[in-house]
Amino acid sequence: MEPKPFEKVLVANRGEIAIRICRAVQEEGLRAVAVYETPDLESRHIRVADEAIWIGSGPRKDYLDIDRIIWAAKVSGCGAVHPGYGFLAENPEFPRACEEEGLVFIGPPSSVVRDLGDKTVARALAEAAGVPVIPGSGVLPEGEAGLAAARAFADRFGYPVMLKAAAGGGGRGIRRIDSARDLEDQIALAEREARSAFGDGRLYVEKGLLRPRHVEVQILADAFGKTLHLGTRNCSIQRRHQKLVEVAPGMVGQEVESRICEAALLLSQKAGYRNAGTVEFLVDADGSFYFLEINTRLQVEHTVTEITTGIDIVRRQIRLARGQPLDIEQEQVFCRGCAIEMRINAEDPRQDFAPESGKTVSVYLSPGGPGIRLDGFVYQGYTIPAEYDSLLVKLTVYGFTWREATSRLARALRNFVIVGPKTTIPFYRKLVEEEEFQRGEFDTGYLERHPELFEYRQEEREEAKLAKLLAEIHHRKQNPFAL
Repeated sequence: MEPKPFEKVLVANRGEIAIRICRAVQEEGLRAVAVYETPDLESRHIRVADEAIWIGSGPRKDYLDIDRIIWAAKVSGCGAVHPGYGFLAENPEFPRACEEEGLVFIGPPSSVVRDLGDKTVARALAEAAGVPVIPGSGVLPEGEAGLAAARAFADRFGYPVMLKAAAGGGGRGIRRIDSARDLEDQIALAEREARSAFGDGRLYVEKGLLRPRHVEVQILADAFGKTLHLGTRNCSIQRRHQKLVEVAPGMVGQEVESRICEAALLLSQKAGYRNAGTVEFLVDADGSFYFLEINTRLQVEHTVTEITTGIDIVRRQIRLARGQPLDIEQEQVFCRGCAIEMRINAEDPRQDFAPESGKTVSVYLSPGGPGIRLDGFVYQGYTIPAEYDSLLVKLTVYGFTWREATSRLARALRNFVIVGPKTTIPFYRKLVEEEEFQRGEFDTGYLERHPELFEYRQEEREEAKLAKLLAEIHHRKQNPFAL
């Protein structure tokens, strides 16, 4: 069925990703409409958009309210909705509601989001496509029968095992289990947390890999049977299964990368995939790789792929949703150089990445120069809402070689000053100088092996002190140090 034409797009998100999407919409010659809750009244995304619709007092509940988002699209005259990432992006009821209301959903069809959002269905699909999967249990029965099944699986394959939520995603709903006692302690808690976070308490168990690399493939697919990959990304440096640093390409060698990309294309075609998505894998030390999941949305780390390929993924999403065929061929896609993205979060890494919400940014001095991209929404004077994600800005750097990229990243981090909340910047300054990182050798156990990265001084540099003083003088309208 031909998609309906549209001239306005509702961006059903907030913060940096809402700004990113608004810009792409406007560059396509369309109008962007933002939504916001009361705590986001001072957020930049509602000023970048052509229009903004208040959807409620929040917090979070209105961004998660499908009926409210549909209402905002209708009342503003939008013909399409872009979900961004997080919130409703992977809820299959959202694209289904858009389809029923005659709105174009900028993403895969609801049936694809539903099937691939269930991790056990996605695993079965991968097996049917001949893509390697980590040995897994299938969905566990509830109660004691589930515990017994999980024990039997662990006895067969050995510890550690990974206890996962069937409806989980984005690194959430995952627990590493190292012993039978640990399994007994964790399984009931994991079920309750999965039910609370995803509305679905089903669990399954997978064999745990020691020190794997987390590598993913960016795909694009149109409605005419063409599916492309845009190369790989390495997302191995994580805290609590949440990505902190992302790199393109995947740094697994050309032979392994080619096989992973072929597997991603095969699986995407088997699933009937459309629009943009990401197929994720774990790569073992011997080069063996295993399917992990498919994320049916735009990824936070799409920036590194855009920089190394020169392809604007968000604009391609919009064109695909308008029914246009892909305008590039696979042989035109190649990765040139290296890109590194670091998530600058309002968190204290030395306190287990505790959020620093509720604090005001008194100084914001960002780096610039060749090969530096910033995707953010904070500004000097902005108070960080306590209700939302702690991401402030994504810093992405490019270099023709890995060494060039890391040296540029080190310079950018030295020049990046945020005063007010504690951030991940000083932690990253130490990480970028670490020897394994300098060699490009890291896996999912990287942070566990390097506790020394958390041993840094929270210094306030001279330029930060000066900027802070100038901001105070501006605010008070007087200089207490003037003669």
